[in-house]
Formats: sequence, structure tokens, C-alpha cells
Amino acid sequence: MAQPRILILGAPGAGKGTQSANITDEFDVDHITTGDALRANKDMDISEMDTEYDTPREYMDQGELVPDEVVNAIVDEALNQANGFVLDGYPRNLEQAEELQDMTDLDVVLYLDVGEDELIHRLTGRRMDPETGDIYHVEYNPPEDPEVEERLEQRDDDTEETVKERLRVFRDNTEPVIEYYEDEGVLERVEGEQAPDDVWEDVKATIEDAA
Repeated sequence: MAQPRILILGAPGAGKGTQSANITDEFDVDHITTGDALRANKDMDISEMDTEYDTPREYMDQGELVPDEVVNAIVDEALNQANGFVLDGYPRNLEQAEELQDMTDLDVVLYLDVGEDELIHRLTGRRMDPETGDIYHVEYNPPEDPEVEERLEQRDDDTEETVKERLRVFRDNTEPVIEYYEDEGVLERVEGEQAPDDVWEDVKATIEDAA
């Protein structure tokens, strides 16, 4: 089987990172995220674009959002360099989805379908060890060491209020993307509330059927 070109979609907490890691191991493809692609190409010359700065680094150093046209160019570059990929975190809106269609042909678009109550439960239960940066979950993945458990902290972006806002933003921006791929007939929904190993079995089978 040729190395597949996969887009994975899902709300924060749906398990995209876990399943993307499984996909890269199983199918020997690159895991491309917008964050990684930006960091890898932060000194890319964008001076020919009508933008405020000449490199993505300058936007990042100023704490400003990198414009869509720059993100599009960076994703395009990352896809061109990849021999098969799982793309995660892009497109975030309908305009980017249309741009992506001009960049590459996708073999399959996966959507990890998880209900909002479960997403809130997963995200608000996450805790970070401030000494190691390791992430745990109070129910699904508590630390074995009582000392680690004592020092765990909830990150600001995992409080219930922030989580609900993140999910609202996701719905507003990304639901049109999901509808777009559904209308194109390429969206494959995977039941994301199963155990991670069962989700993976469904993801793997869906990719093998499509590629």
C-alpha cells in the first residue's frame, strides 16, 4: 500500500494526538501539525507576500497570529516534503479547507466523533506535573507516585470555563469544515468515545479501506 495522505479532525480532547502517533508508527508517514510546521519554517522568506513582516518568526516573537496566507504556504511546503502524512490542526476554517484541496489529494478524512460532555470531562480532568511537564488525568491516567499526585496542577486552559470556550470556537470554525468534507463524500466518522485501543482499530481499518 502506498503511504496514505490522511487528514484527522476532532475537537480538543478527541484524541487526535494519540491516534496521529499510532498512524505515523503503523503507516510510516509524517505527522504534520501547523505548530510544528510553523516552528520548522519560522525563518521562511515571505517578503514577496503583502504581509507586515518578512518571516513567520517575527509574528511569533510579537505574539501575533500568523496570517492565513502564510500558514497556507507553510503547510503546502510541509506537505510537498512529506512522503505520506497525517495532517492535524489544519484546516481550521472553510477557507483553509478550500486551500488544502488545491495543495494535495487526500486519501481519507477522519473525524473523531466525541460528545461535548465527554470532551469537557476529559479536558477538565487533565493535570500537569510542573516539574516534568508530563500530563495525567485524574480518572483515566492518574500517577502511581503519591508525591507526583500531590504536585499536579490544572492548566489555565483546562478549566471548565476555558474548555467550554475552546469547544465553542471549534464548533464555530470547524463544523463548516466537517460539513464540507461530508458533502464531498470523503469524511469518515470514527466513534471516539471508545477505549483508545478500540478507536485505533477503527481508525486503522478505515485508512486501510480508503488507501
